[in-house]
Amino acid sequence: MKTRQIYHWNCRGRTIVLGERTLVMGILNVTPDSFSDGGDFADLGKAVEHALEMVEQGADLIDIGGESTRPGAAAVAEADEIRRTVPVIAKIREHSGIPISIDTMKAGVARRALEAGADIVNDVSAFEYDAGMAGVVAETGAGAVLMHKQGMPQTMQDDPTYGNVVEEVRDYLRSRLDFAEQSGIARSHLVIDPGIGFGKTCAHNLDLLRGLPQLAACGCPVLVGASRKRFIGQITGREAPAERRAGSLGVAAWSVRQGAHILRVHDVIETCDVCRITDTLCNGEL
Repeated sequence: MKTRQIYHWNCRGRTIVLGERTLVMGILNVTPDSFSDGGDFADLGKAVEHALEMVEQGADLIDIGGESTRPGAAAVAEADEIRRTVPVIAKIREHSGIPISIDTMKAGVARRALEAGADIVNDVSAFEYDAGMAGVVAETGAGAVLMHKQGMPQTMQDDPTYGNVVEEVRDYLRSRLDFAEQSGIARSHLVIDPGIGFGKTCAHNLDLLRGLPQLAACGCPVLVGASRKRFIGQITGREAPAERRAGSLGVAAWSVRQGAHILRVHDVIETCDVCRITDTLCNGEL
């Protein structure tokens, strides 16, 4: 039976307890080209409606992205990313106090999103893409997710190569945690993400999921985002992302068992049920 360390994640004056139970982060992509739900929530009204629906279903956090980071995705101008995300954040905040994360690599987008009511910056480049990002997080007191990826979305799946993927991802994340602290961001504001599917083969993804306890040894909460990703389809034979729900739930249960603190998912209500059952079994009590 595995137990998770308890953390208190500081996000702009609010404290989110991590480790007592698994938290579910609902995905809201306001993009035309995301791999699973591209174009579904590009309309402001539909986006806000879906966010509030995920809150009702049990989501603990909402992660909003205005630039697809799927393999092969084209870059998006900062102004377009702001136009897509900021009105949605502001409107959700009118209706709900749920913690909101902005999924962006750009400091300008992060700043505008935080001004609109976001609490967390989810940076898939771990503060490497934009030199100003760490400063924005430090200045605002936002929470942050630092993710590992190899390469950029346009090319990251061309030929991902590692000697030992778990050790390399762990060492990279440790170095980015050190960088964040040197930039004035306390460790209590930080969460790490191994970046499932970001410059990794199916075998790399499986090794990382098996190696989650080694990543947790970095002394920081762990977020896993594997929902509907290609490696699940490679294993199950399900080509369409929407058909990978059951496989995603299997990965969710495994990730909880291996010590993940947060799961970033498309299918909120089902994942919440999986987390309740797996947490109960792992905790040894009802």
